[in-house]
Amino acid sequence: MSKVLQQFLTENLDHLKNNGLYNEINVVEGANGPIIKVKGKDLINLSSNNYLGLATNERMKKVAKEAVDTHGVGAGAVRTINGTLDLHVKLEEKLAEFKGTEAAIAYQSGFNCNMAAISAVMNKEDAILSDELNHASIIDGCRLSKAKIIRVKHSDMDDLRAKAKEAVESGLYKKVMYITDGVFSMDGDVAKLPEIVEIAEEFGLITYVDDAHGSGVMGKGAGTVKHFGLQDKIDFQIGTLSKAIGVVGGYVAGTQDLIDWLKVASRPFLFSTSLAPADTRAITEAIDILMESTELHDKVWENGNYLKDGLKKLGFDIGHSETPITPCIIGDEKTTQEFSKRLMEEGVYAKSIVFPTVPRGTGRVRNMPTAAHTKEMLDDALAIYERVGKELGIIK
Repeated sequence: MSKVLQQFLTENLDHLKNNGLYNEINVVEGANGPIIKVKGKDLINLSSNNYLGLATNERMKKVAKEAVDTHGVGAGAVRTINGTLDLHVKLEEKLAEFKGTEAAIAYQSGFNCNMAAISAVMNKEDAILSDELNHASIIDGCRLSKAKIIRVKHSDMDDLRAKAKEAVESGLYKKVMYITDGVFSMDGDVAKLPEIVEIAEEFGLITYVDDAHGSGVMGKGAGTVKHFGLQDKIDFQIGTLSKAIGVVGGYVAGTQDLIDWLKVASRPFLFSTSLAPADTRAITEAIDILMESTELHDKVWENGNYLKDGLKKLGFDIGHSETPITPCIIGDEKTTQEFSKRLMEEGVYAKSIVFPTVPRGTGRVRNMPTAAHTKEMLDDALAIYERVGKELGIIK
């Protein structure tokens, strides 16, 4: 290895480890359910994005196996050559129905959606107003577009209005877009979409909502945009198929013209092989499940409220989450890492989240109870939280 590269790696890895910022990757031995096995030990899993427990759903497993038999293990090409299977078309029709839009397009990941959609529409002659806590994939998509990026204070509507007015009235930009997460994954708060739409209409902004953590959880499962009844007001609805849906991939939902444009202008669609048949069929089945009943949606909210109440009564700082996402905000990065480590030793898998994922000094463990957790599991987790929290002096 190059000496220069080795020096760079050694110095930076040592810095992360010495400051409590190095993330150790744990290997899960088996399925990602409410109980997982790590190094041979069963742990209550509170770090999964498998919100509705669909990653192990029997109906989805069955149709995925059938799809392998009928369509093989891979699509075989990019969508524009001959990688568009009838399964993909059916999925996109179902996604559009679910999201309340004219059309939809599926991508290989939620990250790819933001890289694809933003850069296909915005360019160096444009400006993007972006909430300061937006996901990394939004930030990277904005950078790729080469548009002027204007940071907006988190969920601050006065700041959004002022910066929208300034950008539009400057005459410097052909198009101005506002981008926000629907649900912010680290704190669990919800974007103020009604106010955002009002400001967007006042200044002629393009509206773009990444609902990765809202789909399946908000709006009786259909997402944050539908929760507010704004599917006719939001230009881009973005989401992932790897969280509440339980598989892998992402989607953009919007007008037929928007989707037609993305099919000819978005690079991940044009230059990357499409979703595998088994994944595609399983996703379609998941959406059917969500459209048939709100049972899983209702259960994840019930479990989320139960865990929140329990942690709050114990004295933990759980922030101001408006969703089942429940952070335990510790602050100091090293203490956060130690807290996570001790929880795991005692039987709870709750990973530490530290800088740069969250601002310095706001380290936390992010808890995500799922629809698959039982009250007994959550009670056991709360007892461990109490014991470890007192041991480390986080609670009294």
